[in-house]
Amino acid sequence: MRFTDKVAVVTGSARGLGKVIAQSFAGEGAAVTICDLDEKACKEVAREIKNSGGRAIGVTADVSKPEDAEKIIEQTVGAFGRIDILVNNAGTLKDMPIQDMSEEIWDKVIDACLKGSFLCSKYASVHMIRRNYGKIVNISSRAYLGNPGQANYSAAKAGIVGLTRALAKELGKYYINVNAVAPGLIETDALKSHPKYEMIKERQKKDTPIRRIGIPEDVAGAVLFLSSDDASYITGDVLHVSGGRFG
Repeated sequence: MRFTDKVAVVTGSARGLGKVIAQSFAGEGAAVTICDLDEKACKEVAREIKNSGGRAIGVTADVSKPEDAEKIIEQTVGAFGRIDILVNNAGTLKDMPIQDMSEEIWDKVIDACLKGSFLCSKYASVHMIRRNYGKIVNISSRAYLGNPGQANYSAAKAGIVGLTRALAKELGKYYINVNAVAPGLIETDALKSHPKYEMIKERQKKDTPIRRIGIPEDVAGAVLFLSSDDASYITGDVLHVSGGRFG
């Protein structure tokens, strides 16, 4: 297994894409910190991993708050002795035309997606620098190229690409790899509950060279690759998991 004796933190991992990423790490031997705003779901995912023979803790936290971001990292180090991998997955969507978008809604998305990635990377990098080793994978989105009705989300995800490239240059001398994954449309439970799910799914298949909708395991595979030593000479890159759809 690729991650035996490694320790991974996955933010926003109580459900959806983050949950699958965390479970994938655990399935390949990593100890995993599940962190999310939802305390009950957070503990449940950690319990599921432990019941399957893995190692996990749950930390309830808001990644946009400095004290919570630091708590995630410190509790991980306290439980497992170190942190090897950080996956900044936490985020939120609040789509609407810009003329209807309040400053509060703008800030909420920027804080969850971009500020949270900055804060968790800040505190995790302290421990990674001490050991001259680390992997940071930031979850961006194909939306960083721009989507109508997503001025806040597109800006946040574009910011994540900039953050990734800046940190790759800053932390490379410590043998810390920093990369991003930019998923296209992924079939999560949240998407399946959308009232226009079937229409969205068919349109996606029509507009994508690989004519299917993405699944969380597609993204998890990319994250695990970039977190592995197979990617030790890759940093500052953006891996698109979009079936070939970029525009």
